[in-house]
Amino acid sequence: MSSAVLSCPLPALAQRLAGVASSPVRELLALLDRPEVVSFAGGLPAPELFDLDGVRAAYEQVLWGPHARRALQYAPTEGDRELRARIAARMTARGLLTTIDDLLVTSGSQQALSLVATALLDPGAVVLVEDPTYLAALQCFQLAGARVVPVPTDEHGVDPAALADVIERERPALLYLVPTFANPTGATMPAERRAEVVEVTARHGVRVVEDDPYGELRYRGAPVLPLAAHPGADGHVLHLGSFSKIAAPGLRLGWLRAPSRLLPALTVAKQAADLHTSTVDQAAAAAWFAAADVEAHVAGLCAAYRERRDALVEALPAALPPGSTWTDPDGGMFVWVRLPGAADTGQLLQRALAHDVAFVPGAAFHAGTPDRATLRLSFTTNTPARIAEGMRRLGAALTGA
Repeated sequence: MSSAVLSCPLPALAQRLAGVASSPVRELLALLDRPEVVSFAGGLPAPELFDLDGVRAAYEQVLWGPHARRALQYAPTEGDRELRARIAARMTARGLLTTIDDLLVTSGSQQALSLVATALLDPGAVVLVEDPTYLAALQCFQLAGARVVPVPTDEHGVDPAALADVIERERPALLYLVPTFANPTGATMPAERRAEVVEVTARHGVRVVEDDPYGELRYRGAPVLPLAAHPGADGHVLHLGSFSKIAAPGLRLGWLRAPSRLLPALTVAKQAADLHTSTVDQAAAAAWFAAADVEAHVAGLCAAYRERRDALVEALPAALPPGSTWTDPDGGMFVWVRLPGAADTGQLLQRALAHDVAFVPGAAFHAGTPDRATLRLSFTTNTPARIAEGMRRLGAALTGA
């Protein structure tokens, strides 16, 4: 069978892809196939802590129960009502009053972010972000044709006074934040600053996207109310959540809580994207939440991750060169490191890989001028003993031993 020969070149790729770089984290995930590598790169939950028996039982219940055929059918775009009811109850318990009508179930919180970009951003719109910030959010906004502008940030998140100045100068459409156990820094914005951010953005008419995939993974200190729970947030703060960190990322289930006047547009955007999130996966997730002791499961995750965070933080002084600084997060998955001087962690990664240890260079997380001396370490997927070995290898790589 012969193939046709093209007489003219095919059209180029869409211009919107120009400048959208591949994620170094996704590329480093290939290292999972090399068991000899101690990887601090991926922001992954620990697979040995998945409730495999509970999830398996949930799928059995759905597929062998009286509504099994319904679970294999098309479904409403908004999502499974029982699952939304479970989500609403958990969010309300965390201080953010929520009903099922406030929610749209999504294929992971990453899709929620894409829907927000589709529904709320025109090409050329300005999006403000912390610097550094979640790199897949940067990809999402760049793909939408937005202009991403960093806001001055300290160890507690964006500076409200600086934020007001940037808003007045740039006239943004959106502010994107990960205010609780941020990716990549692990930082948490204090309650007082959250209230200031809500007030500043409400006064200037700027919508806020609060991305909260890590909020339930707290190992120290008292919980802080979500941004969306603060007075004045109802009209302009959207809240994104995920099952990936407390259940399993393979389910690809998340949610979007949005002001009522925005939900119709976001629902249309989702219809255009995928019609609806997997019916059977939503039904299984609802069954898992109904049968499992979810609070005990999350408490177990927090106990294990607390031990792993402590092991990593305690090993840093011996592994890093003098003059290095790092964060000590109250929760989440990440520690953010800055090496002294003019180090380039992108170049140092190759040396680390030769020592069978991996991290993520920090440059990709920056919307502004990258700080190449930074790197992100994730502590969740390795036991304390393996963390100790990985940090020994990292120390040898950094010293050239």
